Amino acid sequence: MTSTEDPTTTPPAAGTRAAAAARGWMPCDVDELRATFLFEHLTDDQLAWLCATGHVERHDAGWLFHEGAPAEAFYVMLDGGVALYRRVGQDEVEVSRTRQVGVYLGAWNAYLGDRLPQTYLHSARALEPSRFFVLEAHDFAKLMTEWFPMAVHLLEGVFWGTRDAQQVVGQRERLLALGSLSAGLTHELNNPAAAAVRATGTLRERVAAMRHKLALIADGPFDRATLAEVIRLQEAALERYRDTRTADAVGALETSDLEDRLTDWLDDHGLPEGWRVSPALVQAGIDEVWLDRAAERVDAGALPGTVSWIAYTIETEQLMAEIEDATVRISSLVGAARQYSQLDRAPFRPVDLHELLDSTLTMLDQVLTGVEVVRHYDPTLPPVPVYAAELNQVWTNLVENAAQAMGGSGTLTVTTRRVEDHAEVEIADTGPGIPDDVRPRIFEPFFTTKPVGQGTGLGLDISWRIVVNKHHGDLTVTSVPGDTRFVVHLPLEPAPPAAAPPALD
Repeated sequence: MTSTEDPTTTPPAAGTRAAAAARGWMPCDVDELRATFLFEHLTDDQLAWLCATGHVERHDAGWLFHEGAPAEAFYVMLDGGVALYRRVGQDEVEVSRTRQVGVYLGAWNAYLGDRLPQTYLHSARALEPSRFFVLEAHDFAKLMTEWFPMAVHLLEGVFWGTRDAQQVVGQRERLLALGSLSAGLTHELNNPAAAAVRATGTLRERVAAMRHKLALIADGPFDRATLAEVIRLQEAALERYRDTRTADAVGALETSDLEDRLTDWLDDHGLPEGWRVSPALVQAGIDEVWLDRAAERVDAGALPGTVSWIAYTIETEQLMAEIEDATVRISSLVGAARQYSQLDRAPFRPVDLHELLDSTLTMLDQVLTGVEVVRHYDPTLPPVPVYAAELNQVWTNLVENAAQAMGGSGTLTVTTRRVEDHAEVEIADTGPGIPDDVRPRIFEPFFTTKPVGQGTGLGLDISWRIVVNKHHGDLTVTSVPGDTRFVVHLPLEPAPPAAAPPALD
């Protein structure tokens, strides 16, 4: 590098001092720059070039620059305080603040040139009257490429490599979650759908048999009065069946004993193969006493046909109830999927957290096989303003991690509560816990303790960013063997939109 190319030997343009004074810039002190951690190892010539090329600005409390604006300057704080913000919807969400001398912000990636849109990645706000050393973006880019060419190549590799990895792994994380949910939902839908198909086929057979039985009744010893009595007994049996469905279930041994007794009763009263119809009668709550009263109301010759007709009627009702249960189950699963995905909801609105949690648990029912799920919901918790679909992703990550930690056996406890002006959602598991040396790193991107191929290390990082950056909340964890608790804190009131920053000179 020749002396004419070295920025440490390039003299400042004529009139620089006069122009600086006219714009209200302050004198630059080489020794003050040398005292910062960023510049402490530079040579005297390099520090002199910085002071000659850059300048010092004093800013009152307020905005320095805004996210998305053209990145025109590189800032190094000399005294005061500064906070960084990211835009979320119409809000400016604070992500960090510091008063450490020497922190830098602004056009720090200017050395990437035209390969990246040169805009500010954050908004910055001075917390109090503060002083900054300011270097124009093109001067900072020249400094980096001419003073530290090898470092620039390394930084470029890290930047592009990390960004590409985050995009690829983030897409894989979403696809894995989608695949897991789709497989679970397909499995859950298959069971009631298969039950409905099976019951429909059996129902068709029963209806055909009832048509045949109706022909026999018409040709048999059934006068007008007897047919009316058969219809009344049929309605009484159906009413008894409906009452039995809502009653406590009868034990298997008691059911088997009652079926044997009814079979004997039917055999004694001339009904062949009574064992075929006794299970349906038992399911309807019909016992020997009920049959005795029925036998008193119809002629002996009409009794076998009457009992068979009642049994067919009960079986038909049972099959229709089975089809109804299956279709209701399918409908509830589809509703849970819609609630989970929030396809028909506005992106940010007050919602019932319990609905979100229940829909997620329903979607992950297959993942939770063998795990006892306990819900402790606070019924007084009001609707909370959130991005529902993204918050469901948080529940998914936390519940899946808990299920994997427990290995298909244990207790998952989901608790909600109100704490002052925040809602808390606690997801606890009885797994082996998180080791002390691992716990501080679990929210770092790409960090995972799972075997290769079983985790991307982005689940908790994504969850943290959704809760903290997007919802202005917090995500914490405590863990001992047998008791790991992730607690999500969400504000009950939406944060006010951030004021628009003033135009920069």
